[in-house]
Amino acid sequence: MGSGQSSGPSLSAGGALEDLMRERLGRECVYVPSCRLGVYLALRRWCPPGGSVLMSPVNDDVMLFVVLAAGLRPVMAPVSPRDGNIDIRAVPASTWRSVDAVLTTNLYGMPDDAAELRRRCDRMGIPLLEDAAHAIGTALGDRPIGTFGTAAAFSLGKHAGATGGGFLAPEDPGDRKALEHLRDELLTPRQLHQDLANALRPIARAAVQRLHLVRPVWETMRALGLLEREHFRMELHERLLRVTTGHSPDLGAFDRWVRVDLHGYRRDHGRVLQRALRRRMSGLDADLSRRREGTRLLGGTVWAAAGVRGAVAEGVEDRHVPPLFRVPLMVRDRDTLVARLERRGVVTGYVYDPPLDDFAGPEFVEPSPAPEAARWFAAHALPVDPLQARRMMRLLQREDPQPAEPVSGSTLRDQAPGL
Repeated sequence: MGSGQSSGPSLSAGGALEDLMRERLGRECVYVPSCRLGVYLALRRWCPPGGSVLMSPVNDDVMLFVVLAAGLRPVMAPVSPRDGNIDIRAVPASTWRSVDAVLTTNLYGMPDDAAELRRRCDRMGIPLLEDAAHAIGTALGDRPIGTFGTAAAFSLGKHAGATGGGFLAPEDPGDRKALEHLRDELLTPRQLHQDLANALRPIARAAVQRLHLVRPVWETMRALGLLEREHFRMELHERLLRVTTGHSPDLGAFDRWVRVDLHGYRRDHGRVLQRALRRRMSGLDADLSRRREGTRLLGGTVWAAAGVRGAVAEGVEDRHVPPLFRVPLMVRDRDTLVARLERRGVVTGYVYDPPLDDFAGPEFVEPSPAPEAARWFAAHALPVDPLQARRMMRLLQREDPQPAEPVSGSTLRDQAPGL
């Protein structure tokens, strides 16, 4: 190994983290440096190269490139305007017959209808893969998200507030060794200074928020060219993407896209960082409790997405309210409001606009047959951190945005699935 690289136990020493997640989920768990690498492993394990994957277009652009890196074609599904997740009933029968897997989003922590998706997938003989990055602690009824699919990928960089770290939870424990082998083939060597930086970054981030330095730090990074997204989406680099895209899995070829916002997404983790991650996981239940409280507060407003309002109204007990990663508020002139909030020191992230089929185009994805709801949701969703709910309530009352008008020509579903 070169200078600055650490030796000794690698991710194989992540058993303590795996034990914590296994106890929470009730499934075998394989530790990975990031959720995006976990999704890639799942796609490689269960999908044939050259196949296609049904997914929501209201999703992080990184996930689009993860699918492409696995040698697969992303197929965009119609979504529900209630929550931005796959609208199962609007997916044409011809699409169900053509895809080789389904990838959920569980957008902002609102669950996909995983039970019905699993029934459909079983009927078609294809795997259901759950992207549960936003959904640690979310359940359908009494069953946790992440226990419905052939495999589920989780992130510690969301609810646990860590910098990297995650799990891939296969349904069949017999898949563990193959997943570990593929993971280890893809890992890049860990570096002690990066482990230390990643362990300390959440502390620094909390200090920036506590000292109300979010806006000056954000503006300084923007001025120095350190932000990897000029707007809500990264740059497509269409010409380079055209050369890169093919039917052979090649994560390295897509590294410039997959690494955005997390350059260590496949870097091995040493003991220093794993200890920091265990401390983060020890506070996970307290974090989920605070998120439920914030979700209940924001979900009772006129701006909350219909699915959130329904989930909060049905959650008689706090434990039945989903602990959302972000609460989507549907507002008119969202971009104007984002700019005004920035001036007040609130930087809005996780805006997935435009939808992935509009972002990448038909050369790289199969467009949705009914894109209107996705466009409406992406254009109006203001994702709010429920941990900042009280402050955001004060700011929203001051700004007084108008609720978004319902998407034209669509009918909202009467109930959110299974909540």
